[in-house]
Amino acid sequence: MAYQEISKLFIAAHPDDEALGCGGTIARWSDQGVAVHLAFLADGIGSRNPDSDAEHKALEQRHSAAEAAARILGASSVQYDDLPDNQLDTIPLLQITQRVEALIETYRPDTVVTHHAGDLNIDHRRVHQAVMTACRPQLGHPVRTILCFEVASSTEWQPPGSGVPFTPNWFEDISTTLPRKLEALDAYAAEMRDWPHPRSREAVEHLARWRGATVGCEAAEAFFLARHLR
Repeated sequence: MAYQEISKLFIAAHPDDEALGCGGTIARWSDQGVAVHLAFLADGIGSRNPDSDAEHKALEQRHSAAEAAARILGASSVQYDDLPDNQLDTIPLLQITQRVEALIETYRPDTVVTHHAGDLNIDHRRVHQAVMTACRPQLGHPVRTILCFEVASSTEWQPPGSGVPFTPNWFEDISTTLPRKLEALDAYAAEMRDWPHPRSREAVEHLARWRGATVGCEAAEAFFLARHLR
């Protein structure tokens, strides 16, 4: 059954992308009474675990981490598609797009938040392309706003000239929800790295503080506004 209330749909390639890129925004919107739904299209572990038993265990652990992070952030639902990690370029775009279309039909979101087109990670780029294809502006389509988030150790690792640069033009004040963003990242401890890696807890906080400083608040998350219909 399709959701009838106004909702926000976060479509990410892998569990942990949502906490890294927009965990503070998810928590903030949830606190405002918005129904926030999370969807992950790839499993995030397949390419690192060729042994099937180990892969199955790793997948269960990744899902458990995602569920814990979702509870911390206040998400209304979590859905997994478990497409192969780092291999979305081997799957026809139509098939990925159809999965996104099914999510939109289910949740009828007015806002979709997803990856930026210029990320180094191929799965991120394919998810972005699928979302933009599924959200073609047509009469009666529910999505009126599309935001693209940055993911530390992916968005900034794309060299100049090799991809579309991330130039944020939309900011969400996460001054009050930054602690929950960091707590959600603790749930993904297995995916985090030690400082000074950009996917370390310290680096994520530094980025949030810097993004906040650029717009005059304690902490913020930055987005690229792909479309906004008023």
